[in-house]
Amino acid sequence: MVKVKVFVTLKESVLDPQGKAVSNALQSLGYDEIHDVRIGKYMELSVEPSGRDIETVVREACEKLLSNPVIEDFRYEIEEAVIR
Repeated sequence: MVKVKVFVTLKESVLDPQGKAVSNALQSLGYDEIHDVRIGKYMELSVEPSGRDIETVVREACEKLLSNPVIEDFRYEIEEAVIR
């Protein structure tokens, strides 16, 4: 079993109203050092190795379900085997 960390973020060209709201709230709380916030999604997958390449499986899952390729980008990290 391998652990895969998936990070999904809005593309730079897409407005992020949730991130803007958090940024404004932080400014109002006095966190003047923080100038921009972008909100994204984080997922952890446990993937059982099979006859298919793990990177192919994860990339296809991200493209077909875990992200919206029109407005989001994704990246992933594959970690060592998970022992259960």
